Amino acid sequence: MRTPIVFPSADGTLKLHAEVSGPEDAPLTILCLHGLTRNCSDFGALVSHLAPRYRVVTADQRGRGKSQWDPVAAHYQPTVYAADMFQLLDRLNIARTVLIGTSMGGIMSILMATMQPQRILGIVLNDIGPEVPNAGLQRLRDSLNAGAQIDTWQDAARDAKRRNGLAFPDYTERDWDAFARRIFHENAAGRPVAAYDKAILNGLNEADLSAVPANLWSLWTQLGAIPTLAIRGELSDILSAPTFEKMAASHPMLTAVTVPDRGHAPMLDERAAVSAIDAFLEGLEP
Repeated sequence: MRTPIVFPSADGTLKLHAEVSGPEDAPLTILCLHGLTRNCSDFGALVSHLAPRYRVVTADQRGRGKSQWDPVAAHYQPTVYAADMFQLLDRLNIARTVLIGTSMGGIMSILMATMQPQRILGIVLNDIGPEVPNAGLQRLRDSLNAGAQIDTWQDAARDAKRRNGLAFPDYTERDWDAFARRIFHENAAGRPVAAYDKAILNGLNEADLSAVPANLWSLWTQLGAIPTLAIRGELSDILSAPTFEKMAASHPMLTAVTVPDRGHAPMLDERAAVSAIDAFLEGLEP
């Protein structure tokens, strides 16, 4: 059973949405952090798998899913999201947690672990690292800004496939329909619309890609004492193989796992990902 909760943002201006699953006396509590344009529904399959044993918290970052949109677009940045997540942890009286972060959620995880390392038992990074290739960022920016006329759920599924088909080459039409229903919701007229505030793309659109990637290696070196599982999609253009190897070489407590036939980013319902997460969490239990 997933219990929805509403909590205030760290700055007190917004009402944000989260869901809590699993037993309160679980050996571990896990906080799942989604990617740039996504929401907590991305973790549906993983939550169903983990919740019988662990307490699992998922959250819609401001401007996504069921959380309120921020009228100040400049607030759409990882440091603000990280503050919101500490607010959520405090609200739930969670002293220590494991972070599972996909893409932007992984960047949030790195930031949170450097801000309050005593609260982080372990980190799972899903297809993200301390640097991102310019070509991958350009592809991501182009795909997110490409317009499409979406009037029906069939249109939404086609759009989801157009944007993400390279990452999931084996997906069926049923898979793409399910994918679309995670990233779109129906408006009052029954038409699918994106489940996020388009202003969240401002930072990506305004970035000078000749000066990107923003280098997080200085933060990465601070995480050496935190057990970390890094997952990479074999086809990813956001987490390159050389960066993945460098991460493993520079982190004494890192486990690196590659998910075959996946790009950016694995859904964490793949057998390789689930097995790796299970083993990692078991190793963190008291």
